[in-house]
Amino acid sequence: MEKIWLKEYPPGVPAEIDLNEFASLKDILEKSCRRFADLPAYSNMGVTLRYRDIDRLSRDFGAFLQGLGLGKGERVALMMPNVLQYPVALFGALRAGLTVVNVNPLYTARELEHQLIDSGASAIVIVENFAHTLQEVLGKTPVKTVVMTQLGDLFPFPKRPLVNFVVKHVKKLVPAWAIPGAIPFRQALRAGAGRALADVPLNHDDLAFLQYTGGTTGVAKGAMLTHGNMVANLQQASAWLSPFSRPAEETVITALPLYHIFSLTANCLTFMKVGGHNILITNPRDLPGFVKELGKVRFTIMTGVNTLFNALLHTPGFDRLDFGALKISLGGGMAVQRAVAENWRRVTGTPLIEAYGLTETAPAACINPLTLIDYNGSIGLPIPSTELSIRDDEDRELGIGEAGEICIRGPQVMRGYWNRPEETAKVMTPDGFLRTGDIGVVDEKGYTRIVDRKKDMILVSGFNVYPNEIEDVVALHPGVLEVAAVGVSDEKSGEAVKIVVVRKDPGLTAEALIEHCRQRLTAYKVPRRVEFRTELPKTNVGKILRRALRES
Repeated sequence: MEKIWLKEYPPGVPAEIDLNEFASLKDILEKSCRRFADLPAYSNMGVTLRYRDIDRLSRDFGAFLQGLGLGKGERVALMMPNVLQYPVALFGALRAGLTVVNVNPLYTARELEHQLIDSGASAIVIVENFAHTLQEVLGKTPVKTVVMTQLGDLFPFPKRPLVNFVVKHVKKLVPAWAIPGAIPFRQALRAGAGRALADVPLNHDDLAFLQYTGGTTGVAKGAMLTHGNMVANLQQASAWLSPFSRPAEETVITALPLYHIFSLTANCLTFMKVGGHNILITNPRDLPGFVKELGKVRFTIMTGVNTLFNALLHTPGFDRLDFGALKISLGGGMAVQRAVAENWRRVTGTPLIEAYGLTETAPAACINPLTLIDYNGSIGLPIPSTELSIRDDEDRELGIGEAGEICIRGPQVMRGYWNRPEETAKVMTPDGFLRTGDIGVVDEKGYTRIVDRKKDMILVSGFNVYPNEIEDVVALHPGVLEVAAVGVSDEKSGEAVKIVVVRKDPGLTAEALIEHCRQRLTAYKVPRRVEFRTELPKTNVGKILRRALRES
């Protein structure tokens, strides 16, 4: 498709990026640490690490990992919420030439076991609040080294022991665990401080992340994101932001989890590149506490998902905050609703800009112009060096105003799925476009609107949930004969999971099924609604018609 959208670019945003300015994420980090050494980089609960601190601590942690004998490209899993240890471990692993595997700390043992085995992770860094889950599966995985950390490990004395004591003994947020040989995070840093960090040459082809996403087969797949993919998306995001933000002057609220690709790239990495200050929110579900933290800092940028913005708008005290410095509010991960966008602008004085992307695109693919004032219901324009094509089921390109599958091509598109060439082939066209599974329409100015979803994927608060995984878990219950999982509208999360079940046991209850799922699935995947039927709609070859269930 012709790049008609370039005419809509705000002044100062280039059509193309310079992909060769940086060789790797390591290159970007080390240059930022030198350039912005004395500036704050990451803060959490009132404690700040400056860029020089990030440089020193990540160097020490990288040297520790190399001291374990980990070679270039080996996988290190990170399983923690937004705490200061995350950027230290992240950058330490990348500087050591390793590949990072981000893990949701709320995973069940089943989910964690799959990801560690599939990725072949040799080591894991984990907050002890979640160690009991790891303990259940560790012996079945290839993990040889466990680095254990407490929430306050990078806080100064006496705040460090106080926070750790309260978390463990007062709030009782650390279930009992026992993992012999686990290495304390602070001990790992001390060990690394006594070693040299060997320089590992990295280029665009080297693997930076295995970023896991759901699959239509019900099995989570690792999207292979190279240093080139990530450098490209940082260059693209920086280009989009450049007319509206200033290096070394931005303070960004980071409430979405850093293990999620949106927050990882848009917050942690993009603002590291430009000397920004990330305010890490460990528990954004504590909305009164979140609002209290917002009141302590003069923030200029905020990212989030529609549900988070909506929740803040309904939290007492939020409307009394000082939004005088706020200039960019960016919503992604799920559709931004008109009512939320309009209410956000009324309360904060800034528009809520919608962006679009996928794990497979590192993630940014389209963003609305930051000059936008009113909500337009669009996912925006393809960002620099990005091509968008609307295609039918026969892979033929469609024209303006015609609905078809949104396909993306650009330097940010993943290499493929880890060890799954057949799955990769399903989503990549012969000419290098990624099939997104979303049905969209491009207007005469180049703005794209999503009108439907081709995939059966369910989008819960910005997280992908795949029906096959839910169905596999529900089918394990002895009282279930058949099951289908679909997405239904939900005011809080955009969509929620609903299961339609044919009972084998007439006495089976919805409550029993939901509890069964809670034991095996992360909370956002657990069905909110259960419907019982005597049969499920099927095709003439016996395939369950999920679409018919969604429409009924």
